[in-house]
Amino acid sequence: MKKIFCILLFLVAQSTFAQIKMEGIVRDSLKNPLELANVIAINKATSTLESYSITDQQGKYKLALKKNSKYKIQVSYIGLKTLEDSLTTKETSVTKDFVLKEDTTLDEVELTYEMPVTIKGDTLIYNADSFKNGTERKLEDVLEKLPGVEINEDGQIEVEGKVVNKLMVNGKDFFDGDTKLATKNIPSKAVDKIQVLRNYSEVGQLRSVTNNQDNVAINIKLKEGKENFWFGNVTVGGGSSPDDELYLVQPKLFYYSPKYSINFIGDLNNIGEVALSRRDIRGFGGGFRAPSRSSGTNINLGDNGLNFLTNQGNALEIENKLATGNFSYSPTKALDLSGFVIYNSSRILSKETSFVQYTDPDLGIPDEATEQRSRERSDQALVKLSATFQPNLNNQLDYDVLARTSNDSQVQGVFSSVIGNTDQVDTVKPFSINQNINYYYTINENNILAFEAQHLFKNEDPFYNARLDNGLNSAFDTTAAGLGLDTAQDIYDLAQNRRIQSNQLDAKLDYYNILNTKSNINFTLGTILSRQDFNSNLFQFRGTGIQFNPIPSFNNGQITNDVTYNFSDVYLGVHYRLKSGKFTFTPGFSVHAYGNNNSQGGETFKDNFFRVLPDFETRIQFKKSEALTLRYDMRNQFTDVTRLAEGLVMNNFNSFQFGAPDLQNALSHNVSLVYTSFNLFNYTNVFARASYSSNIDQIRSLTDFESVIRTSTFFNSNFADENVNVFGRVQRTFGKVRASLNASFNYSKINQFIQGQQSLNEGFTQTYRPGIRTNFRVAPNVSLNYQYSVTNNTQGGRKTKFVTNAPSIDFDAYIWKRITFRSDYTYNNQDLGNGQSQSFQTWNASLSYRKDRDAKWEYELKATNILDISSQVRNSANNLSVFTSETFIQPRFVTFRFIYTL
Repeated sequence: MKKIFCILLFLVAQSTFAQIKMEGIVRDSLKNPLELANVIAINKATSTLESYSITDQQGKYKLALKKNSKYKIQVSYIGLKTLEDSLTTKETSVTKDFVLKEDTTLDEVELTYEMPVTIKGDTLIYNADSFKNGTERKLEDVLEKLPGVEINEDGQIEVEGKVVNKLMVNGKDFFDGDTKLATKNIPSKAVDKIQVLRNYSEVGQLRSVTNNQDNVAINIKLKEGKENFWFGNVTVGGGSSPDDELYLVQPKLFYYSPKYSINFIGDLNNIGEVALSRRDIRGFGGGFRAPSRSSGTNINLGDNGLNFLTNQGNALEIENKLATGNFSYSPTKALDLSGFVIYNSSRILSKETSFVQYTDPDLGIPDEATEQRSRERSDQALVKLSATFQPNLNNQLDYDVLARTSNDSQVQGVFSSVIGNTDQVDTVKPFSINQNINYYYTINENNILAFEAQHLFKNEDPFYNARLDNGLNSAFDTTAAGLGLDTAQDIYDLAQNRRIQSNQLDAKLDYYNILNTKSNINFTLGTILSRQDFNSNLFQFRGTGIQFNPIPSFNNGQITNDVTYNFSDVYLGVHYRLKSGKFTFTPGFSVHAYGNNNSQGGETFKDNFFRVLPDFETRIQFKKSEALTLRYDMRNQFTDVTRLAEGLVMNNFNSFQFGAPDLQNALSHNVSLVYTSFNLFNYTNVFARASYSSNIDQIRSLTDFESVIRTSTFFNSNFADENVNVFGRVQRTFGKVRASLNASFNYSKINQFIQGQQSLNEGFTQTYRPGIRTNFRVAPNVSLNYQYSVTNNTQGGRKTKFVTNAPSIDFDAYIWKRITFRSDYTYNNQDLGNGQSQSFQTWNASLSYRKDRDAKWEYELKATNILDISSQVRNSANNLSVFTSETFIQPRFVTFRFIYTL
C-alpha cells in the first residue's frame, strides 16, 4: 500500500512539474466579463483535448498545459461568435485575455472537441466520452469520474451532496427513476451525455411556485445510432468452488425510440452478484411520494416483514433469480404510458456468531455469546402502471398504481451461551396496493390549482414458531412460568399468528396565487385518514398438533389481540414565498385537527386535539452554484397499531412486548443548515449539512430483563431525546487528479428505562474519509481511499469505544487497447477498545479481453475473495446492548465469462 501510494504521488508530481498555467479573462465587446464561457485547449501534436475551463463571475479562466507544446485554443459562449487562436507554450506560464464578438454571420468555427462540462441554466451537462479511458463497462463507472458526482455506500447517485431521486434515459423514466438499477446495468458505451437537472420539478406548472432546490434528476442521453435499435449485452459465465458448480446468466437489453422504450434486465447466478437486493426491492417506492410529506404529520404504519439474519452481500451460499421489465409508450403527444415488472427470488444460507453485552453491568444482565445459522427463502414481485395525460400546458392528470407481494421464510438455528439451543421458523406473505392520482390546473398566469391523492392498502400475516430445550436449570423457565406455559414439556414449542391490515388515504388540495414576480402565496387543505386492524394469538404446542392457550401471570392475563385503530388529520396550511435579492424567504404554518381512537377489549380510547405546526425556510443564493439554506419545522409523530395493542406479542423467543392504548403522539423540533458550492473555475465542490432534532414526549420502552429475555411496554417519556448530525464533503480536481475529503459527526442522546431505572444513552460517532483518484486517458488509474471512524457509547455504567481503520485501493488499466485489468483491495481493522482488535481483508480482480472498443465479444476472468477469508467482523451498539459479530461469507470464486454486446 505504501509503495503504491508513493508511486501515485510521484506520478502526480511529475505531471505537475511538467505543466505550466495559462490564465486570463474572457469579455464581450463591451468589456463586460463573461461568466460560464467555455475555454478549451487542443494539443496539435496529438489532436486530443488537453485542458478545459469554465469562466467564473469575473470571467476568469485557468488551463493546465504542457511545456514546449503547440495548442489550438477555442473560446465559446452562447449567442457570441466562437473564437479560435493558436498558442505555443514555453517554460513559463501564460496570461492571455479574449474578447468575444456578436455572432452576425452564419459561419461558425467548427468545434473540434466538445466541452467536457457545460452549463445551461439549471442544467449541468457532462460529455461522457471526455471522462472515459476504456475500462468502463457500466454507467456507474462513468459517473464515478465526473466532478461533483458520487456513488454513495447505498448505491445511490449524489450530485453536489444531494441524492438523485429520478433518473431518465432519453427523457423517459427508467424503472420510475430508480438509480441503482440504472448505474449497475446501463452499458457505458451507449452513454453520450449525462444531464444533471438541478431544481427539478416533475410538474412544469409548479416550477415557479415551489421550492425545488433539493430536487435533482439525471437524464442519460444515448449516443446516435442507439435509437430504434436494441442495444445492451448478455453475460454468460461459470466456474467451480469447493462445494458447488458456479453459474451466471445476465441479459441486459434496451430499446429506445421517440415513441416507446422497452428495457429488460435479467440475472441468474449463485456467486452473490446481486443486481437488486431484498432490501432494495422492499424500499422500491416506484416514485410514490405522500401528499402530506411537508404537512408536519408523520404516521407510522409499521413494517412487519421478516428481519433476515444477513443481507445478500454477506452469506455462505447465495442463489438469486431476477427478471425485470420496464416500458414507456406515447400513443399521442398528450398521453404517456409507462410501467415496470420486477420479480426476484433468492435462496440464502447464512451463519453469524456474536458476543453481546447488555447495557449497564450493574443491572445483573449476563453477557451472551450466540451462534446462528439461517436458511432464507424470498420471492418478491412488483408491478407498476402509470399514465400521464397533458392535453395542453394548463392541464395535467397523473395516475399510478403499484402492487407488491412476497413470500418470505426463514428457518433458523440459534445457540445461546445463556439459553441453549433454539429452532425458529418465520414466514410472511404480505401484499399491498398503492394508488396515486394527481391533477394540476393552471387557471391563468397568476392562479394554479393542484390536487394530489394517494391510497394504500396493506396486508401482513407474519407467523413465528420457536422451539427451546427445557433442560435442567433452563434460563427460560422463569419466563415460561410467567407466560403460563406448560413447563412439563421437554420442548417449549411456542407459536404466534399475527395479521395487520392497513388502509390509508392521504389527499390535499393546493391553491397557488402569484402575487408578483417576487412573491406568491400557497393555501393547502389536506387530510390523512387511516385505519389499522391488528389480530394476534400466542399459543403453545403440546404434543403433535395439540394447541394450548396459556394465560400469563402478568399484563392482566392478556395474550391475544383484536384491535382497531383509526386516525384522522384535517389540516389547513399557509405558506408565503418572497424573493428579495439573494434571499428567498418561505415562512408558513399549518393548523391540524387530529382525531384518533383505538378499540380493544370492549373499550375505546380516544384522543382529539388541535395543534399549530410552524415551519420556515430561508435560502441565500450567493451565486448560481453557491447557496446556503436554513430550515426549521415542527412535526407530530404518531405510532402504529402494534404499540397500542394491550395483548402480549412475541417479537422473538427472547423478546416480548405489550402495548399501551393511551399512547400520545411525539413532537419534534427540527433545524437544518445546508451549504452547497460547485465551482467549475477551480473544479471545487463543497457540500455541508448540519441538523439538530429534539423529540418531546417520544414513545419509549419500559424494559425488564429476566436473564437475557426481555419484556417491554411503552409510554410517552417526558425526557427529551436529541440528535445532532454534521456532514461535510470537499472535492477538488487538480488536472487529472481528484482529491476529496468526507467527514461526518453524529451525536445522539436517548433516555432508556430498564429494570425500573432511568439511564441516559449517549453515542458519538465521527468518521473521516479522505481519498484521491486519477483520471488519465492512457495511463493506469488508481483510487486510494481511507476511512477512519471512532464510535463512543455510554450506556448507563458501561462505556465502549470502537475504532475502525479501513484503507482501500482500486486499480484499473486499459492495456494495448485490448486488455482491461481491474482490481480492488480493502483492509479493515476494528479496535474494540479493550486491547483487542479484529481485522479482515477483501481483494477482487478481473482481467478481460476484447479485440477493440467496438468488438462484439469480450472474454473475462474474474476472481472474488482472492484471499479466501472466511468471515467479516462488525462492531455496533443499540439502545440495549453493544455487540461484536462475525459474519461468514462465500469462499474464493473464480469464474470465466463471455460477454456479447448488441
